[in-house]
Amino acid sequence: MKKVVLAAAGVLLLAVMVAPALSHHSFAMYDQKTTKTMTGKLVRYIPGANHAQLIFDVLGPDGKPMMQNGKQVQWGVEGPSAASLARQGVAPKTFPEGSVFTVRLYPLRDGRPFGALAGLLIFCGNAMPAGGCTKETGKVLLENANNDA
Repeated sequence: MKKVVLAAAGVLLLAVMVAPALSHHSFAMYDQKTTKTMTGKLVRYIPGANHAQLIFDVLGPDGKPMMQNGKQVQWGVEGPSAASLARQGVAPKTFPEGSVFTVRLYPLRDGRPFGALAGLLIFCGNAMPAGGCTKETGKVLLENANNDA
């Protein structure tokens, strides 16, 4: 009987320890039925072993900052690990602060300005190219054809 109780306690302890790890990798907080394609200027690159983040100021089609209530609109996007992004050309040396890029993301369900990478990342250098930051004017670093813009 004591062995059964210890085994049950062990299973329960394991379940409690695994739950946070599983919830960390859940994308349930993102609206995966909605995508937003945005262009911005990198403010901060936050590398991470599990997920890296790009924090950016949103730019309009003319390359000027988007403003709301007198403040610059800022968004963030979570992607794969920093190592995975580096293999695609996204690293602090190749994608420095001030870089202009276009990204497609799944926005947070609660409306906060943050999302999960939805398969498209285009790098356009340090200034908005004529015609905007598009596949034609920039370098496609990541494109997943299974995601519709």
